[in-house]
Amino acid sequence: MRKARGRRSRADLRMTAADSASSFAAMRTFLLASTILMAATSAFAQTNPQPASPPAATAPASSILTVERVFANPSLSGPVAKGVSLSPDGELLAFLRSREDDVDVLDLWAAPVKGGEPFKLIDARALVPDAGELSEAEKARRERMRISARGVVEYSWDEQGRYILAPLEGDIFLANRADGSVRRLTETSADEIDAKVSPKGSFVSFVRDQDLVVLDLASGAEQAITNDGDGLITWATAEFIAQEELDRDTGYWWSPDERFIALQRTDESTVDIIPRLDITGGGASVIQQRYPRAGRPNAVVELYVQDVQAGKRVKVDLGANADIYLARVNWAKDGRTLYVQRLSRDQKTLELLSVDPATGASRVIATQRSDAWVPLSHSFKALADGNFIWSSEESGWNHLYLYNRDGRRLRAITQGNYPVKSLAGVNPTTGEVFFTASMRDGKEYPIEQQLFRASYKRTGAPTEVTPRGGWWSASVNDTGTAYVGNYTDVNTPSQSALYSIDGTRVRWIEENKLQPGHPFWPFAERQQKPTFGTLQSHGETLMWQMTTPPDFDPSRTYPVVMQVYGGPSGGGVKNAWQGATNQLLTEAGYIVFRLDNRGEGDRSAAFKQALYLKMGQPEIEDQVIAADYLRSLPYVDDSRIAMMGWSYGGFMSLMALTEPRMGLASALAGAPPTEWSLYDTAYTERYMSTPQANVEGYAASDVLGRLDNLTGRLLLLHGMADDNVIFENTTRVLDGLQAKSIPFETMLYPGQRHGVRGNERQLHLWRTYLDFLDRTIGTRAPEKAD
Repeated sequence: MRKARGRRSRADLRMTAADSASSFAAMRTFLLASTILMAATSAFAQTNPQPASPPAATAPASSILTVERVFANPSLSGPVAKGVSLSPDGELLAFLRSREDDVDVLDLWAAPVKGGEPFKLIDARALVPDAGELSEAEKARRERMRISARGVVEYSWDEQGRYILAPLEGDIFLANRADGSVRRLTETSADEIDAKVSPKGSFVSFVRDQDLVVLDLASGAEQAITNDGDGLITWATAEFIAQEELDRDTGYWWSPDERFIALQRTDESTVDIIPRLDITGGGASVIQQRYPRAGRPNAVVELYVQDVQAGKRVKVDLGANADIYLARVNWAKDGRTLYVQRLSRDQKTLELLSVDPATGASRVIATQRSDAWVPLSHSFKALADGNFIWSSEESGWNHLYLYNRDGRRLRAITQGNYPVKSLAGVNPTTGEVFFTASMRDGKEYPIEQQLFRASYKRTGAPTEVTPRGGWWSASVNDTGTAYVGNYTDVNTPSQSALYSIDGTRVRWIEENKLQPGHPFWPFAERQQKPTFGTLQSHGETLMWQMTTPPDFDPSRTYPVVMQVYGGPSGGGVKNAWQGATNQLLTEAGYIVFRLDNRGEGDRSAAFKQALYLKMGQPEIEDQVIAADYLRSLPYVDDSRIAMMGWSYGGFMSLMALTEPRMGLASALAGAPPTEWSLYDTAYTERYMSTPQANVEGYAASDVLGRLDNLTGRLLLLHGMADDNVIFENTTRVLDGLQAKSIPFETMLYPGQRHGVRGNERQLHLWRTYLDFLDRTIGTRAPEKAD
């Protein structure tokens, strides 16, 4: 799609009445309220801000969205740029884009900052026309990273911006920016994973067959940094727990001067073997998976520093207790200090170690503690003067602080009743930090997100970089002079552009304008915009959103689908573009409702920690409040309410269907963890402690003991190769229901892991959803006798 060159001012992105809501307290009502629902919620005071960007063209002819069109090419989301980054010299933008002929394959594109059309740098199909099968290790790694696409799924620049390194289907390619050539660096039967260009661009490093290898770009010669990776010993790769639960996807780190590489060694011999069936359409195999369940041993992780020049390696002193988590690793700007974040097994203590890379000697320079758990972040930022920035939640809200090189806190950079979401960048010249937050005028405002700036040299209130309204994510360049911004709101599909740090748009990356020619345009007129509101629970304000069917008539009654995740996450209620699957539900005649209960969302420590030691209890209490609210609305059929969710949302659906106060007619539960002692250590113990220490909490959250309380019909779904929420979670419920002679429905997906991938299977999944809903709460649902 051709890109518009016109320049749009910041005011054009601003919600016209956004300034009328000055604090979170003003949100105790509908935000973006539709006039249809206002009368039904007169107890709330409304703010009613307007769409962030008005329609750019007249309304299209009305077309009903079908499930077949949702899961077909091209994607209804339009041309959405993924993984956007700015070259180190600020002259070129790189990004990933789905192919028009196959949305599941990504190519690497680039666009000149100063103008000119984007062009394709790496054509995945041209370089590897027939993608083979990935190794089991790479499949597992991509599952942990939630990468479902093929082709170019990740890439990286060298610090000079001369090259772009791109792993592709198990091998590594290097794009030369100067002449546009693409050089194949490896062509082996093994997968080369986690490839990186060294900071000065002299080397490319990667992991092959569980060992770290460094390739000299000038000579093409390879050097094996380790050579004993095999079986249960792996070098330079983040272990399962780090990838899945600690948000750490790498296991090695170059020093800025290229002299050292910090790398981890993982020994999985201590981890229990959990045999699991990997069932595909062609048969079944038994995978002897090393899976660390709650209360059981983790892998032993050690950290070393390799002197690349001298060929020597030293072990980092991580302390006498080996039963810890290697949470984060960062280098000082001068490469003389290695910073390591060590997290205790119970996750109540996070310590920052200062390590001498020449000897491996370490000392604790800063400590964070919590009575529940200390959250991890990617906010650590080493500065050129030796100081560093790091975040802490000790005030009850996540905020940024400045420390000196010895770990002494110098000042708070941010403060107030809102959480900092992420550190987006730093301008070392002006002494500013840039961060994202859901905040207005110093108060939490959960349904929107903006980019802010604040000084780390002096105390002062943050100022807005992006305009209010909608949901912004941003990545600031190394000099803090520009940022790549991604924006969306309920009227605007995801857009990406390059901006100067004052908010002026430099150029579009993907404008993705909703207009004739956009894939979603034929269905836009029938898209219903969500209404937002709040409910109260135990002194906390819960956010919700509701979307009604087309041609909604408040004098009629409608069935409701409550969508849920419910667990620790970023939350789902936000002023953002709604997925096409929501429209499938509204077209089928359902009101779609979502509540972010306590425990869900990047909010205060108290809000998140409400579920500590009792997962499935406060979350269901809040969902009961939501169900009661729905039944108070005159246009809701209180006998036809269903809930649907996947993963933690599947657990919530089962818990809700077995909670009499919910009164659900049906529930759709996908890949549910049904007994938390079957799940992994870091996630489960963070929120529930161990099964040995919290017997009561684990028992209360076991779905099996609640089956006699089913209030309606159940559809259970699971991937038959799931290595995250292992299939046993579902089979134990199947067995329990059968033992009680309770009718239920099941849909299993051979070969699928924790998610159902690909258009064909997604189409089947949603046909199954819609059929089940229609039979239980929809047009084919049996009428209840008066």
